[in-house]
Amino acid sequence: MFGIKRKIIKIKTFIKGTFDKISSRMLYRKQLKFVRTHNTRFQTVGLYPILNEKYMAPRIDRHYFYHPAWASRVLAEIKPEKHIDISSTINFISHISAFIPTEYYEYNIPDIKLDNLKVGHCDLLSLPFADNSVVSLSCMHVVEHIGLGRYGDPFDLDADLKAVKELTRVLALNGHLLFVVPISSNPRIEFNAHRIYSYDMVLGMFNNLDLLEFCLIPESSSKMIRHAHKNDCNNQMYACGCFHFTKRN
Repeated sequence: MFGIKRKIIKIKTFIKGTFDKISSRMLYRKQLKFVRTHNTRFQTVGLYPILNEKYMAPRIDRHYFYHPAWASRVLAEIKPEKHIDISSTINFISHISAFIPTEYYEYNIPDIKLDNLKVGHCDLLSLPFADNSVVSLSCMHVVEHIGLGRYGDPFDLDADLKAVKELTRVLALNGHLLFVVPISSNPRIEFNAHRIYSYDMVLGMFNNLDLLEFCLIPESSSKMIRHAHKNDCNNQMYACGCFHFTKRN
């Protein structure tokens, strides 16, 4: 069922895309001729064709638009004195570091400098923090990739479980962990891009933590569902699950 739905969407997208490309090229040539004929203010008219943006809304990756929005709102609610992020999308830490002292750790350290932001190296399978030491922690849209070799990391099918164990180890008692992965009612590996989990699989991996909130970013909706229910995941093929955990004991 999921496969048929995906193929239909791809065919419709291909047909529309082909029509838009032809229309765009015809319009571009017409406008270019006009510019070359009537331009009087600039010395030259160079070519830098961008042909497809007039037919589409701004490109938005739903997962990567909504999950940082969710995490930022959680942090605004809990107001940590410091936040540590492990390899999440870099735009997230660029924003929250304006309001919260932030430490960002990545396997390959990015060349970035901002006030209120510390950047360092880490291996998610061996985090450089003591047990029960991190009060506010996030690792979002990361664990589903680890161990599949996509980014040149060592191949290990159980690397995601090892990463979860590390996140759990370093989280402080009564601390907060924001964790995000793709979620579906049909959990699977789409090799070598990512793993897609079920709601129950994620809770099973973090069975030593308590869930404070589950937020669902559905695959075909214009909003995220805060304080969602497990049943909201039914019939989702590639949604985004946002989990707010704490460690009680």
